[in-house]
Amino acid sequence: MILSGRSFGIAFAFFYPVKQKEIVMKNAVKVIGALVIVSLMFVVSCDKDTDPAETDLFVGTYEGTISFNNDEETIVDEDGRVTVTKVGDSYSFIFGSGIPDLTGVRFERDDDNTYVSIGEGLTGIRITANSLDMLVTNDRGTWTADCSR
Repeated sequence: MILSGRSFGIAFAFFYPVKQKEIVMKNAVKVIGALVIVSLMFVVSCDKDTDPAETDLFVGTYEGTISFNNDEETIVDEDGRVTVTKVGDSYSFIFGSGIPDLTGVRFERDDDNTYVSIGEGLTGIRITANSLDMLVTNDRGTWTADCSR
């Protein structure tokens, strides 16, 4: 069957609203899903009393003086931020100010609920629920942080 221009237009108008509604519903589900995920991340990351060692999923931001130095550049930020994420036993330190990130860091418990980094090239990090102190030196450079939440 061959549709003429007018018949095709009527057929298109008949099916178009259904397709449009389907697209709108898919977009609405995506937006609602994104809001739920962002809300969950906000709830997890907002509690400043949460100790990163007490949970398998942690996101927290520490603020203070951060720096990075290698043979090519030196970056110092007295109002810097370090976002700490933990998934399972692996921590990542995401720096602002153009400082390279540190990932795949592991910790062991020290006294009074302080955790000290372990592993080759990543030692020198102490973290609690309230503070982050760092002096890491490896072949990529030297990172320092004196931050609190």
